[in-house]
Amino acid sequence: MVKKPIYVDNHATTRTDPRVVDAMLPYFTEHFGNAASRTHDFGWQAADAVDTARTQVATLIGARATEIVFTSGATEANNLAIQGVTKKHSGEPHHVITVVTEHRAVLDPCEMVQQQGGRVTYLSVQPDGLVDIDELDRAVRPDTILITVMTVNNEIGVIQPIADISKVARAHGVPLHTDAAQALGKTPVEVDQLGVDFLSMSAHKMYGPKGVGALYIRGGNHRIALEPLIYGGGHEQGLRSGTLNVAGIVGFGCAAELCAKEFMTELDYVKRLRDRLWNGLNDRVSDIRLNGSMDRRVHHNLNVSFTGVDGEALLISLDDIAASSGSACSSESHTPSHVVQALGVEDNLARASIRFGLSHDNTDAEIDYIVNKVADMVRHLRALSPLCKDDVSHEEDDPIVARWLGDR
Repeated sequence: MVKKPIYVDNHATTRTDPRVVDAMLPYFTEHFGNAASRTHDFGWQAADAVDTARTQVATLIGARATEIVFTSGATEANNLAIQGVTKKHSGEPHHVITVVTEHRAVLDPCEMVQQQGGRVTYLSVQPDGLVDIDELDRAVRPDTILITVMTVNNEIGVIQPIADISKVARAHGVPLHTDAAQALGKTPVEVDQLGVDFLSMSAHKMYGPKGVGALYIRGGNHRIALEPLIYGGGHEQGLRSGTLNVAGIVGFGCAAELCAKEFMTELDYVKRLRDRLWNGLNDRVSDIRLNGSMDRRVHHNLNVSFTGVDGEALLISLDDIAASSGSACSSESHTPSHVVQALGVEDNLARASIRFGLSHDNTDAEIDYIVNKVADMVRHLRALSPLCKDDVSHEEDDPIVARWLGDR
C-alpha cells in the first residue's frame, strides 16, 4: 500500500533527517547560549558546536574550516559572492559572466550588478543544457572580475563541467563562483578538484534544516577579498554580521557528516528509482521529451515535457503527487521555465514540463504509482485538448482514469 501524498519535489527541499533533528534539539533548550558570548560556559558550548559544524561542512567539500562562512542559505551565499566581489570594484569598469539557466538567486544579483553600472554576459547553453567552454573563453574581457556557473541545475539536474570552466577562469586570472546547492549529496564536490574560489551551499537540500547555508571562500594566497552585505558586529570573519543560528548550524554540520558517509550508497539507490521512473513513463506515454542531458545529470532528477498537455493542469490532476514544474522560488509564476526554454524547447512544451526530484525516502511502489497516474492523466488531458483531438482517442470513460478522478 502506497502512503499518499507521495513527495518527489526534493529539489525544492528535503525532509530533515531525524538524526539531524536529534543533534539540533539540545541547542534550543539545554545549550542555548550565543556563540559570540565568550565569557561563560553557555557561550563556549555554543561556540564549540559551531566550530565542530564548520569542520564537518568543510570536510564534506575538502576545504579548511577557516574557509567556511555561515549564512542563512545558498541565496545569501550567492549574493555575498557576487555582490561582495563587485562592490570591491565599484567606481571602475567591471564585468561578470554567468549562464541563462542559473537560479534566480544568481540571476537577480547579476541584474543588480547591471543596475549599479556593471556589465553582465549571459551565456547560452547547448540543447543538452551544458555550457560551451569555447563560448565562455571568448566571453572573458580585460575587466571581467567574476565567472559564476552553478554546479547542478535545480530544474533539469544537469552537471556543468566546473573543472573545465575553472581552467578557463584561471587562464584569464578570473575568480570562479559556483552555486552548489543542488550538488551536495548528489554528486562528488571537492573544491580543489573543481578549482573554484567560491562555493555556495544550503543545508535543506541535503536533509538538513532550512534557514542555514554557507559560502566557501578559498583561503591562502588566492583568497579573493569580499565586501560584506550585512554589517553590525563583525561575525563570520567580518563578512556576515548577526547572531549565529547555532541550532541550524549544528544541523547543517550533522547533515554534512551524514552526507559524507552515506551519499555514495544513496546514489546507486536513487539511480535505480530514476531509471524505473523514466523507463516506465517511456513505456506508458507517447511523445515525451527528456529535458537536459541524461549522461551528465544527477541521479535524483528527471525533468520531462509532455506534448499536448498543459503542465499546470497536469500538476493539478496529480493531486496526491508532490512534484513541480520548475524552481520552488518561481512556482507562483505561470510563465514557461526559463531553463527549459533555454534548451530550445518551444513555449507550449516548456509549459508542459514536470520536475521529479527523488530521494532515499522514495520507494519502488511509489515510482510505479507515479508512472501509472501520470500516464493515465496525460492520456485524459490529451483527450480533452483540441490540439490532440485527431491523434488521441477519447479517454473520458476509461475506467482507470475514472478511478483517479474519483479519488480526488
